[in-house]
Amino acid sequence: MKATTLVNGDRYRAMITNFFIPELNNHDVQELWFQQDGATCHTARATIDLLKDTFGDRLTSRFGPVNWPLRSCDLTPLDYFLSLVYADKPQTLDLLEDNIRRVIADIRPQMLEKVIENWTSRLDYIRASRGSPMPEI
Repeated sequence: MKATTLVNGDRYRAMITNFFIPELNNHDVQELWFQQDGATCHTARATIDLLKDTFGDRLTSRFGPVNWPLRSCDLTPLDYFLSLVYADKPQTLDLLEDNIRRVIADIRPQMLEKVIENWTSRLDYIRASRGSPMPEI
C-alpha cells in the first residue's frame, strides 16, 4: 500500500509560504487576486489570515473578504487547466509542483484568449440571468 500525503491546513500553508509567495516576488501583487474553493485546509482561520496578509481584500474564498461565489465552476476558467495537474496522480508534493509548472507552461496565449472570451460570455449570462444556473454548454 502506497503512503499518501494529504493536504491539511499546515501543509497547505507551508506550500503557500515556501512555494507560492516566493514565486510572487516577480510580480506586482497589488494587481493580483487570489481565489480558492471552500476546502477545509483553504478556509482555516490561519490560512485566511496568511492570504489576507499577502492579498488584502483581493482574496476570494469562503470566509475571505470576497466570498466564494455560487456556481464558481462557471466563473473559474483555470479550474480546467489546473485539474490536469492530477492526471497522473502525483504521489509527492515535488511531483505535484512539477505538474503545476508543466501545465502552466503548456498554456498558450491563443488558448487564453479563447478562455477569456468564453469566460466573459459566461459572466454576461450570469449577470443577465441574475445568477440562474447556466444551460449545458
